[in-house]
Amino acid sequence: MAASLGQVLALVLVAALWGGTQPLLKRASAGLQQVREQTWARQLLQEMKTLFLNTEYLMPFLLNQSGSLVYYLTLASTDLTLAVPICNSLAIVFTLIVGKVLGEDVGGKQAVAGMVLTVIGITLCITSSVTKTQDQPSSS
Repeated sequence: MAASLGQVLALVLVAALWGGTQPLLKRASAGLQQVREQTWARQLLQEMKTLFLNTEYLMPFLLNQSGSLVYYLTLASTDLTLAVPICNSLAIVFTLIVGKVLGEDVGGKQAVAGMVLTVIGITLCITSSVTKTQDQPSSS
């Protein structure tokens, strides 16, 4: 089962939503270490309250979860052998890019080389899959 261009774009959107929100979630949850309660239950409740009342955390969280919804809906019609590599590999690339934009140290030339190789590999997978879809005769 090959993927259409629309399915591939949906999977790239999932990767962008998952990967792009990770550095934002990390940054917004930095103050969580200051939360101290006496019992584990109160600690959990206080941490949840701290996170979900923080719009700087809540907005990336909701975007991340919308990526999961798009992923779930796209899986109904997409081959897993294409969906999993696109989403997981490109999510890492998006995480590195957004992290770099936010001023994080994401590595040097080796990180860039890894990202380039990942994008080349995913491009080959996508090209192969979309080409298979276009070459198949329509079943009408």
